[in-house]
Amino acid sequence: MVGCAKKFGYNQLRVSGNEPTLGMEHLLRLLELVNQTKYYFILETNGILIGYNPTYAQKLSKFDRIHVRVSIKGTNSQEYAMLTGAKPESFNLQLKALKNLLDAGVSCHPAVMLSFSSKKDFHKLLGLLREIEPEMVKEVEKEYVFLYPHVVERLKKAGIQPKIAYTPNQIPKELI
Repeated sequence: MVGCAKKFGYNQLRVSGNEPTLGMEHLLRLLELVNQTKYYFILETNGILIGYNPTYAQKLSKFDRIHVRVSIKGTNSQEYAMLTGAKPESFNLQLKALKNLLDAGVSCHPAVMLSFSSKKDFHKLLGLLREIEPEMVKEVEKEYVFLYPHVVERLKKAGIQPKIAYTPNQIPKELI
């Protein structure tokens, strides 16, 4: 990871995909190693485990150069369940993760999948985020579906139709 960062002149490292918080001890060891470098670490997570276990956020707070990007799927429990197949009530764990991280002093921000959401539901979510931390609404990263062939197939198979989506050759520059 560090070799790649040096080669391409990056100043940040990131772990994304396959939910990196599932292996807490492995992740904490990785952060120990990263802490010995000059790099800043971006942890991308759905936040479920951090929301469920506040001590997880406290353990992450021991590291100086970490920022957590909590990827919230949908704007409410119904959208969340549709998109993830998980129990609707676990939607709130994503929001709780943000609170736990802030309470532990860990830098974080929410990223929200909006391709399946109405503006009204998005504004309701912003209200929930404002309750956690008023300034957080300024930091919301908006995510949308990019219609690569495998994504189109998965959406079709799941019977899910996005309200907003982009083909790979028409992705707005601000989303890249």
